[in-house]
Amino acid sequence: MSAAEAEPPCPSAVVGRSGRAAHRDVGTRRDRRIPVLGWVGFALVLMFVIMGLGASRLAGYRVIELAGKPLRPPSLSHLLGTNLVGQDLATQLFQGARTSLFMAVAAGGGTVVVGVVVGMLAGWTGGPTDAVLLRVMDIFLVIPGLPLLVVLGAYVGPSMTGVAIIIIATAWPATARLIRAQVLSLRPRAHLRASVGFGAGTIQVLRRHVLPEVTLVAVAAFVASAGWAVMIESGLAFLGLGDPLRASWGRTIRDALNFHSLFFSGAWKWWLLPPVLCVALFLLGLTFCGIALEQRVNPRVARHAVAPGARP
Repeated sequence: MSAAEAEPPCPSAVVGRSGRAAHRDVGTRRDRRIPVLGWVGFALVLMFVIMGLGASRLAGYRVIELAGKPLRPPSLSHLLGTNLVGQDLATQLFQGARTSLFMAVAAGGGTVVVGVVVGMLAGWTGGPTDAVLLRVMDIFLVIPGLPLLVVLGAYVGPSMTGVAIIIIATAWPATARLIRAQVLSLRPRAHLRASVGFGAGTIQVLRRHVLPEVTLVAVAAFVASAGWAVMIESGLAFLGLGDPLRASWGRTIRDALNFHSLFFSGAWKWWLLPPVLCVALFLLGLTFCGIALEQRVNPRVARHAVAPGARP
């Protein structure tokens, strides 16, 4: 046996290797763990989902029904009081949650569907198809979204479906570029090249191999698109471009601010504050869910802690 073989390994080298291994193990465990912000966001979103789905049972009146005397404070018959014409504000709040939930699912989901389809086609096919789709994305990206939404919202009229279509038409390019970049990183993988070599068509490869790989990215994009859709719907309703027959948090805020004695009568506590808090908490919950999903999509975001005694 030679001297090099008999010599024990350097303790510092052993410690260094074990420290790096421990750091990788801790990083892996942290990557698989959902952060606290994610659970808080999920709880907030779940609360508004329950409000939206149970709006018919929770609301005791119709949205436009004159349910009591004007500007009545909260009571057992009117949990959040009444507005200037006697409409029940709790009913408008619960039905507004349904409107926001519909917009988040319809507009956010539609945005992700269009973005995923276009992004996968552009990233996988390449060549002229990719070039044409990229130019289309660039055209939509340079168009100012909010002014276009206001103009088209005024032209289309008070329709929730029309507003959802407008949001989808203006928001899909960002998701498409994200999915395209993900697909471009997947193209060199061996199992995808093997599928093509065995004769699998484009649709089959995208559906069976590429789509499962980009699902988590698509879910994260859906959360972001849903928050954008809720904010746009509330903003359009605040500007008077929403459906007047549907309750909306934005329209409730606008009606409250149009009452000139709002802050002198104390009615802001039950008329203005609840819808503002609902919009803020719903967007906050979606943001927290997006942060948690981002850490799952990109584990390097979560790798900030170092194991005790380990060297990064």
